[in-house]
Amino acid sequence: MSTDTEAGTGTGSGTTTPSSSINVESVRAIAKKDFQDAVRSWVFWGLSIFFFVLLVGVTGTLSYFGEDIAAEGATTDMLVLFTSEITRLVIPLIALVLGWKAIAGERETGSIKILLSLPHSRKDVLLGKLLGRSAVLSVSLVVGFALAAVVVAALLGGFDVVDYVGLLAMSIVYGVAYTSIAVALSSLTRSTTIAGAAMVGVFVLFYVVWNALQQAFELLAQREILFFDTVTYTFELDGQEVQSERLQDWVYFILNVDPGEAYNRGLSLVTNTDAIEAQVQLNEQMFGGELPFFLQDWFSFLILLFWIVVPIAVALWRFDRVDL
Repeated sequence: MSTDTEAGTGTGSGTTTPSSSINVESVRAIAKKDFQDAVRSWVFWGLSIFFFVLLVGVTGTLSYFGEDIAAEGATTDMLVLFTSEITRLVIPLIALVLGWKAIAGERETGSIKILLSLPHSRKDVLLGKLLGRSAVLSVSLVVGFALAAVVVAALLGGFDVVDYVGLLAMSIVYGVAYTSIAVALSSLTRSTTIAGAAMVGVFVLFYVVWNALQQAFELLAQREILFFDTVTYTFELDGQEVQSERLQDWVYFILNVDPGEAYNRGLSLVTNTDAIEAQVQLNEQMFGGELPFFLQDWFSFLILLFWIVVPIAVALWRFDRVDL
């Protein structure tokens, strides 16, 4: 009987029976407190100002150096293109830092036991932390973009609201995906040092290892090692047919699982940026005019959804069973 009680509250030192209940009010209360703490500590306002400065900085650069671009009416296209390249790198860093101490910090200080002594289950805490940290990142993006919109519209010769909102929406989904990864990893470690190392590992995985995979696969294909053979395809260049080679379909599937790749491909669905569309058309030529389903725009949302749901689902299962 005592074991069940300890497991239900999550305060036992060696629980084996997990608490499976989720209380929506408890989740909301934890998320609200997490968000309010970020507001009081100026984390939220700092992020909002950062995104505002980022957008205004990119816009100012375009308006100052890009007179030819402005004359062609492609200013919002360039804003989306340049900003997305920066946010692809910056948003994961922010999300990983936000999620770093979400659970590990509470476990390290012992405050997790105080939190669980209240009518909150472990699942409530985990989901509340995820929602709270996601809200900090998402709302700061909205505030930063909203404040910058006036300046962006004034500086740019042509301002496309749809493209601007599309960039914001994709950035939010992308940020929530990395926040889910960060909070999940934080829940699986009992110290902030290990959690920090895990965050660095995730960043290195997706921005060093994953980016090097294509070159590694191409090298293996050139040497005809194992099953890394190439596929010959034909495309038209200046009215002439040219033959080239590409890797096997499954290689591109692996490369596209990267959240950053999914973010870029998703932008082609929610914006009309010419440079992104041109890349899509170039990719289509590699596959005979039609992209396989896993390289199509809509599939990018499923990949980002995967990175939102799966890490936190694993964490929900595992966190119920760890010794706090």
